[in-house]
Amino acid sequence: MAARRVRPLLEAGSRAPDFVLPRLDGGEASLQDIVANGPALLAFFKISCPVCQMTFPYLDRIHTPGRLPIYGVSQNDEEDTRAFNAHFGVALPMLLDREENGFPVSNAFGISSVPTMFLIERDGTVSRVIQGWVKQDIEWLANTAGVAPFRQGDNPPQWKAG
Repeated sequence: MAARRVRPLLEAGSRAPDFVLPRLDGGEASLQDIVANGPALLAFFKISCPVCQMTFPYLDRIHTPGRLPIYGVSQNDEEDTRAFNAHFGVALPMLLDREENGFPVSNAFGISSVPTMFLIERDGTVSRVIQGWVKQDIEWLANTAGVAPFRQGDNPPQWKAG
């Protein structure tokens, strides 16, 4: 959860705020970079969040560059984010919205709980907002990407608050 809630949560139809954040693997990424080739999902999280821990392996299965890229926006530092990725088998691109900087992007998006996800269109418009775990929304994202999010033996809940 962000340290300070400055704005209300962005809603579908809103314009996503411009930003530049460091990438976990080096360099930086801007909103324009992320949506340059079409819609992308930003998924805000904290490593200590149990619902995030459940959600991110499924998001990793859905991440499809060129079809539906997904970017994790970690509210933790590099070391903790790398440990999270290794522990939960997550390889999707990660951006860092650090506490030491006051969570500027999380606050600009109005994040008050995690996970919170925003599907952002090429023009910067937010087309969908997902808070917590909603299995139906995960299935919709997977269908958009043309992948199957669930495997035999998976038994995810229908809903979990973030």
